[in-house]
Amino acid sequence: MVKEMGNTVMNSTCLIAILFALPAFCQSVSQGIPMFRGNLSHTGVYDAAGVRKFSQIKWKFKTAGKVISSPAVAGGAVYAGSTDMHVYAVDRETGQLKWKFGTGSVVTSSPAVDGNLVYFGSFDGNFYAVDAASGAVKWKFETEGERRFAHRSLHGLHPSGETMSDPWDIYLSSPAISGGAVYFGSGDGYVYALDAATGALKWKFRTGSVVHASPAIAGGTVYIGSWDSYLYALEAASGKLKWRFQTGTDPQIGNQQGFQSSPAVVDGTVYTGCRDSKVYAIDAESGQKKWEFSNNGSWVITSPAVYDGKVYFGTSDTGLFQALDAKTGAKLFTIEAKFPVFSSPAIAGGTAYVGTFDGKLHAFDLKTR
Repeated sequence: MVKEMGNTVMNSTCLIAILFALPAFCQSVSQGIPMFRGNLSHTGVYDAAGVRKFSQIKWKFKTAGKVISSPAVAGGAVYAGSTDMHVYAVDRETGQLKWKFGTGSVVTSSPAVDGNLVYFGSFDGNFYAVDAASGAVKWKFETEGERRFAHRSLHGLHPSGETMSDPWDIYLSSPAISGGAVYFGSGDGYVYALDAATGALKWKFRTGSVVHASPAIAGGTVYIGSWDSYLYALEAASGKLKWRFQTGTDPQIGNQQGFQSSPAVVDGTVYTGCRDSKVYAIDAESGQKKWEFSNNGSWVITSPAVYDGKVYFGTSDTGLFQALDAKTGAKLFTIEAKFPVFSSPAIAGGTAYVGTFDGKLHAFDLKTR
């Protein structure tokens, strides 16, 4: 069973941050949705009843740019970034503006909320912690500078000798907070761990390229992918490399390589999608591949959701929503969404919610699959 809510604003010039009429989804999550993918393991599964039937839009709030950032929900507020260079706090019940915070560039990082602080990155090269109630800056950390992934003759475009920035590298790394530290990746090629209270650097780890995927944390380990084609496992306390796993490379045109998908960690296995068009299952302790599933050239930008022994994800140009067996990687079903899927599926109450490039939010009934 498939349901759609059409004519949202995903493809408009000025996107609107929307809280749909999803009271059961939001109110039954006692701790809110404080970070990207809902939890440190990034499973994409929420402890909520879900919404089995769409009724109406509860409220909508317009920014002056596109809302690529996924919202965080905590303490009666919804927090989201915009390409208008601001982060917004909006009242969860009414949709009224509580505050907005300006940065020096677009904000496509999804905020994380911990205690009284909201954490996020900006394309201005800074990482921010602001007061959740007022929006006043608590501290700011300056990285070595943001940039998008770039490659010579990118996607086969000409002139072949020109290095081009990837227009599809639209996301920034969304932070994860654990054990008094906040973790995120940067366009300068580093993975950072900062003291969550002060912003002081605890450690940084250099990869071979831009890091715009978001970290998942499980068992004292940070798992994160880079545009250099590697998925890294780092000790959360020290930043020491535990292992790295190489996916596909594309040295000629840079089309089939790199991570925009963020990993999910479930029962000792790391699940992640990749621009090499594959979904991988990797042993969380050893870094050894358990299985891979090919999407025949179509990127996997979405971060997979793992629920009830199944891995759910979307594909880019083929526009598919698919499910795999979590143990074997065998395909269980495919639904034609018909438009590219960059949105990561969220699952609640046996329903998966996915946005597509045609400006629609889809609800897929997993209980009938």
